[in-house]
Amino acid sequence: MTSHSAPDEQRALVTGATAGIGAAFARRLAADGWHLVLVARDADRLADMAAELRERRGRDVEIISTDLSTDDGCVVVERRLVADAPIDLLVNNAGISLNKPFLRSSAEDEARLLRLNVHAVMRLTLAALRPMTDRRRGAVINVSSVAGFGAVMPGSTYSASKAWVTNFSESVGQSARPFGVRVMALCPGYTRTEFHQRAGINMSKTPGWMWLQADDVVDEALRDLRKGKLVSVPSWRYKLAVAGLRHAPRRLLHAVSQDTRGRTGRDAN
Repeated sequence: MTSHSAPDEQRALVTGATAGIGAAFARRLAADGWHLVLVARDADRLADMAAELRERRGRDVEIISTDLSTDDGCVVVERRLVADAPIDLLVNNAGISLNKPFLRSSAEDEARLLRLNVHAVMRLTLAALRPMTDRRRGAVINVSSVAGFGAVMPGSTYSASKAWVTNFSESVGQSARPFGVRVMALCPGYTRTEFHQRAGINMSKTPGWMWLQADDVVDEALRDLRKGKLVSVPSWRYKLAVAGLRHAPRRLLHAVSQDTRGRTGRDAN
């Protein structure tokens, strides 16, 4: 993949495609000429998104309504990734957070987060890379977070899951590069999406300058993918933040990582 635009038969599969960064990827890729396979849990929203892209962009859009936190859900998407109509770009965007400290959480909720944020990412990346490396072309973008560069409260398991996604993607990206395949971790900061609302997290105390727009995150991600980067951190603000997280003393990081967000008492769904 050498540019944003796609030849007529190239297809991208995007998970978590009905809102936020996933929806921004779907719209941008459709505008650039990609055919799409959209994956999410909400069948009605998937159908609406597909209709929008078919009508406005004239692209071929498949939809898969499934829950990637389940084994059956992963199997459905794995089968599509190895089907005869090949996938040239996989965007692993689906993910959740929890709005509670680890000590007040449940093993069931934490395990579900790990199944979606880690296990599904690993499975779909592996399924996509096998045909991509055989064809010696293709790309995978795994959506991580700047939260993965340091210990974040109260999302202990969330930040740990994103640290895994970043390190996993960077390592696999080096392994896949000799086969002409690119793998990149996308690590945005706070982005205006439904993510925090669905997790029951009140972000009203977060300063306005910290917020990114999903369209800008996607534009920078695609530019970085074209450049062959293994890790993309959109916006100079978060590039500076990540540099600080990587080099600051751990004790200082622990002092500034205390949660300053409000809570609404709901978990991600």
